[in-house]
Amino acid sequence: MLQLNVKNETSRLRAVVLGSALNNGPTPTADEAYDPKSLEHILAGTYPVEEDMVNEMEAFNTVFQKYDVKVFRPEMIESYNQIFTRDIGFVIDDVFVKANILPDRNRELEAINYVIEQINPAKVVRPPDEVHIEGGDVMLWNDYIFIGTYKGSDYKDYITARTNMQGVQYIKNLFPNKIVKEFDLVKSKLEARDNALHLDCCFQPVGKNKGIIYKSGFREEADYVFLVKLFGKENLFHITRDEMYNMNSNVFSIADDVVVSEKNFTRLNNWLREQGFTVEEIPYAEIAKQEGLLRCSTLPLIRD
Repeated sequence: MLQLNVKNETSRLRAVVLGSALNNGPTPTADEAYDPKSLEHILAGTYPVEEDMVNEMEAFNTVFQKYDVKVFRPEMIESYNQIFTRDIGFVIDDVFVKANILPDRNRELEAINYVIEQINPAKVVRPPDEVHIEGGDVMLWNDYIFIGTYKGSDYKDYITARTNMQGVQYIKNLFPNKIVKEFDLVKSKLEARDNALHLDCCFQPVGKNKGIIYKSGFREEADYVFLVKLFGKENLFHITRDEMYNMNSNVFSIADDVVVSEKNFTRLNNWLREQGFTVEEIPYAEIAKQEGLLRCSTLPLIRD
């Protein structure tokens, strides 16, 4: 049996589900794009090819091996994108929450059934249908659970709006002793530079008391101010609109002093090193074209 344990974003990682780019299928059509960034690359003819994405994910896997992390991979589905495991489920404490994702992505969850079967069934939950919540919007910070959402009345019109207020309430009910704080995120169907697809597109903690943040990703300044007060302005690395677009806040922590980052994130990686982090740099720029990066392609199961 897997003894799940995830209480924050940065404690030493022991077991993780890493997505897969094998047999990723043909380049989607413009009508099939789930987000404005993928659409941009489909139209420009620069959408990533499978071989490059497989190589990038193998580089990530190699880092996990270096740190002796147990890695599970999804069972392969023919011609299907299985890179972003963060969307399909997440662990809070010792509970595995199956996400209600976009309906045509349900097969991705089935592909990790062999992992879920190793978990105590009493610790696996699936929210009711009206609850929308994806792992990219759920961020654990010890006593806190941060959740990205979209409060606009046009929620249903946005394929980029992935977690609703029913999702926030569901987590509040499930974890009554945690402080659940939701953040209203800026969404755009058309301009990827103004679309915070998930909370981890505009904020992520690193280490014990630091974080990466994009101020304009929050619809309400009060939400941004809340994080500045909690972490302290001097502990936050503020990214630019272009850095947000390139997913600079979507790095991944293996421990509170080890961060896996994209090799082109020069400004961020230098800052991390100045703060005393070991930065494991890997190429991930092709996968980034689908508006997802390192955190999006992982589903942590056990941290110390």
